[in-house]
Amino acid sequence: MSVGEIVAWVLFALLLFPAGFAGWAIGHYTSLGGGKSSAGATVTSTKTVTVTTAAATTAATTTTSSATTGATTTTAAAAGDPALGKSVFASSGCGNCHAFAPAGTSGAVGPDLVSAPSGDAQKANMTLAAFVKQSIVDPNAYVSPGYPTGVMPQTYGSQLSKSQLADLVAFIVQGAK
Repeated sequence: MSVGEIVAWVLFALLLFPAGFAGWAIGHYTSLGGGKSSAGATVTSTKTVTVTTAAATTAATTTTSSATTGATTTTAAAAGDPALGKSVFASSGCGNCHAFAPAGTSGAVGPDLVSAPSGDAQKANMTLAAFVKQSIVDPNAYVSPGYPTGVMPQTYGSQLSKSQLADLVAFIVQGAK
């Protein structure tokens, strides 16, 4: 080995170690939130927003009449888009636990969503849409017979946006018997 080669290797080693240390320090610094404590760390989040046009959204109207007063009350509730609800169903992992033919899933941890919601809604004295929504946001409010309490995650009410929830409810209601 010549003197030139030795000098080249020494220079390489002298430059390699500081560069490696600098890379480690930068990676370590940025992984800790830019030197801030974890309470002050910068958090980056990405949110996907689904916009439903008026043409794709329909309104469900409920009319209630009172026999004693003769008054009629009409309330309109925004309905979701079942086509968008299918993607919410898939992305939220609903099919991992629930069988639902319209989604092509066969999970057996929770009730079959084609047959169970209609009967359970009647037992709970609720409309199907209201029952399905409540079952998503407060899954322990009514648990289908034969299934344990506390299995379904309690976080969907806060994880899903209002439009995602409406779309998911519309998809399940459309496919339920």
